[in-house]
Amino acid sequence: MRCEFDALMENGTWSLCPRPPDKHVVRNKWVFKIKRHPDGSIERYKARLVAKGFDQKSGIDYFDTFSPVVKPTTVRLVLSIAVQFHWPIRQLDVSNAFLHGILDEEVYMEQPQGFIDESQPDLVCRLHKSLYGLKQAPRAWFRRLSQQLLELGFEESKVDYSLFTLCTNTLKIFVLVYVDDIIVTGSSHSAIISFIDSLKDQFHTRDLGQLSYFLGVEAQRNNEGLHLRQAKYISDLLDSTKMQGAKPLACPTTSGMKLSLYDGTFLPDPTEYMCVVGALQYCTISRPDISYAVNQLCQFMHNPRDTHWMAVKRVLRYLKGMVDYGLYYAPSIVDIHVFCDSDWAGNRDDRRSTSGFSIFLGNNLISWCAKKQRVVSRSSTEAEYRSMALATAEAYWIRMLIKEFQLYLYSPPIIWCDNIGALALASNPVFHARTKHVEIDYHFMREKVVNKDILVKHISTKDQLADIFTKGQTATRFQFFRSKLMVRQLPINLQEGVRVCNDSVKYLLRESREKLKKSDQDDNCTSNKSPPDFSHSVVIKTTD
Repeated sequence: MRCEFDALMENGTWSLCPRPPDKHVVRNKWVFKIKRHPDGSIERYKARLVAKGFDQKSGIDYFDTFSPVVKPTTVRLVLSIAVQFHWPIRQLDVSNAFLHGILDEEVYMEQPQGFIDESQPDLVCRLHKSLYGLKQAPRAWFRRLSQQLLELGFEESKVDYSLFTLCTNTLKIFVLVYVDDIIVTGSSHSAIISFIDSLKDQFHTRDLGQLSYFLGVEAQRNNEGLHLRQAKYISDLLDSTKMQGAKPLACPTTSGMKLSLYDGTFLPDPTEYMCVVGALQYCTISRPDISYAVNQLCQFMHNPRDTHWMAVKRVLRYLKGMVDYGLYYAPSIVDIHVFCDSDWAGNRDDRRSTSGFSIFLGNNLISWCAKKQRVVSRSSTEAEYRSMALATAEAYWIRMLIKEFQLYLYSPPIIWCDNIGALALASNPVFHARTKHVEIDYHFMREKVVNKDILVKHISTKDQLADIFTKGQTATRFQFFRSKLMVRQLPINLQEGVRVCNDSVKYLLRESREKLKKSDQDDNCTSNKSPPDFSHSVVIKTTD
């Protein structure tokens, strides 16, 4: 508490003044938290003074509150590019970030408990800079940081406002901002260090070194690629739901099974269902393999039943056996491939279709979606076409983002679809009467196809990777799709120690004994000496 209070005083956050009779005075409280490392060990104890923002009055104490944060797709795109060109990736943390924001409004706050000036107990704090808890604090901090980055020569992206780029003929530096967590990557390590030093002159910035833990996502990198996973987050979720000892499953959904609003009985308290499904939704940042299952569960948040809760447990049992799995990025060609699909009239209650797509930059999956369509499609062609339009919009957005990076695409984005009718509709200049109800999507797709901003091609249904985002799969087919999405277990060369699974050990023992027997037969060995015992456990120690 003393450290926090000293930081506030050093920053000039407020000054004491008499209580104004016609002004509203905001209250405050102390909040305590234990910061932990990815392995669960304690990093530090933290106290923070937080203003009670719910006491503020709109139009008096604050006006605008919106503050942008970087999109997960942008983060994955930048990381994929950094891996492609072997750029360093640094992580920064700004201490007491919100305290750097300058307030435009006139805000008053009571003196913090435990640090009230004994000689002037009736005075209040006139806030000059933002404080945690104020509704306008995120916006004030982001405005201050963006102004500083612009002064350093960066440009704010017009596609994602939390991305800042510095691109010249010989240098590229990208800065991703998520509140007070910052990722920096670029083509020059020395230029990155110089930028970090410049940022330290303005803010209390900590250089956390190479990217390792960002927003609950663990990042581990070697010369071959980058692995993103949420092992700690998933383990904590399994502990909180008491599913740590559950039997693992090979697939998060059942093939052919559809959830309904009317199956089962209502849960007496839906709070736990809502919390767990919300946590699973955050897991999809690095786990596209559960996107379809989570999308289905999210449709029953308002009134869940016991059948829906059983489906939640199935997803948790699947994650139990796949805790160390996550996205793997490796260097590849910079081009965009899109796979889109739909499940026509798949919803049992309202017969709406489910759209799904996956977008790859080279071999790296950077964006995906499993989403219920807003209107009922009258044909499978219409459902596929709407899914194609949704995927096109996302692909075009990514294309604009890459253009801001001043990177060259070898070819226009290619959209792979397994519906012949949807492909014909996208390429046919004649607008038939039977497709008038998809006119907006039609004109959007036609414009992109005519301008050759995108290419549309046919793919066999059995090779359609987006199928995993539209319907439940068998375990064998699900594992096939998961491998194609580059969702892999943490590579052995990134692990400090790996215990070989029992099946692998048994296989090695059997092979060893067979070789020994064959050797004895070839050498006409007549000794009765027993072969060595290989039944002890095997542990492989690896280094980076």
